[in-house]
Amino acid sequence: MTNTKWAVDPTHSSVEFSIRHMMFTNVKGAFHTYDATIKADPSDLTTADIAFSVDLASVDTKNEDRDNHLRSADFFDVENKPKMTFTATKVEKKDEGEYAVTGDLSLNGVTKPETFNVTFEGQGKDPWGNEKAGFSAEGTLNRSDYGLTWNSALETGGVLVGDKVKISLEIQAAKVE
Repeated sequence: MTNTKWAVDPTHSSVEFSIRHMMFTNVKGAFHTYDATIKADPSDLTTADIAFSVDLASVDTKNEDRDNHLRSADFFDVENKPKMTFTATKVEKKDEGEYAVTGDLSLNGVTKPETFNVTFEGQGKDPWGNEKAGFSAEGTLNRSDYGLTWNSALETGGVLVGDKVKISLEIQAAKVE
């Protein structure tokens, strides 16, 4: 098969994250506005062109005060740096349907290489005859690598917000004719 263009179906996809809070729990959140340019053969992603963009203002942790703090200059500074982007530079097959996708992740004015584990979940036609493909992706990044260092010391020791951020994507994409 050859590479074809695919569009993310946001009603059947998600971009989520989790981070340590107070040293002993994880807080989860999501971004609701994102887009991707995908040119790929889903059965062999090694030649894929993938570019992903996230609107940081769409952050949702189920707490409006926290979300507004994340949008502020203490964290994402969405007024001046509204997007997080990822552009794949290398795709390596690890096993059947499993890949290591490395690319340039840009956040807060900093660009660094990051690798995500991507799984091709399958492909088929929906009830209306549209060709769809499913992908899962997971990775971890250190927010301090991107200059996101705001924190608060806890009187019991430790800090309020952890450094490691776990990223999880579930993507359903539609073949673009």
